[in-house]
Amino acid sequence: MVRRNFLKSVAVASASTAVVTSCAASAEKDTDTELIAGRIVHSVYFWLKENITEEEEKDFLNFFETLKKVPGIHSFHVGKPAGTTARDVVDNTFHYSLLVTFANMDDINTYEKHPDHLAAAKEYSKYWTKVAVRDMHLL
Repeated sequence: MVRRNFLKSVAVASASTAVVTSCAASAEKDTDTELIAGRIVHSVYFWLKENITEEEEKDFLNFFETLKKVPGIHSFHVGKPAGTTARDVVDNTFHYSLLVTFANMDDINTYEKHPDHLAAAKEYSKYWTKVAVRDMHLL
């Protein structure tokens, strides 16, 4: 009898864990409002100088730490080129990319003109040869 109750308890605990995990995963998907209609997506691609040292590249990464503190940002992500299949339409020549989302045009306008953004761009521009910006208003 004790063993039967123990096995029932284990079964109930396992089922409860599965249900809670499933609900948590669903809740995460339901509350992920990062890329919804009306948001502004700010994509920036950086090509660093060829002779940049490892130390200089580490310093360049401080640029992103400064930018993420500018007001109005909804989300902030930094990345490197993915090892996707080479095709004529794929450009993986950049060194770093930045993806920032904003709730609206007012927020991105504040970000672009913010003194911390402008000062950081001026300070860290010594490390890149090219920057490309692509902004998108989500439909």
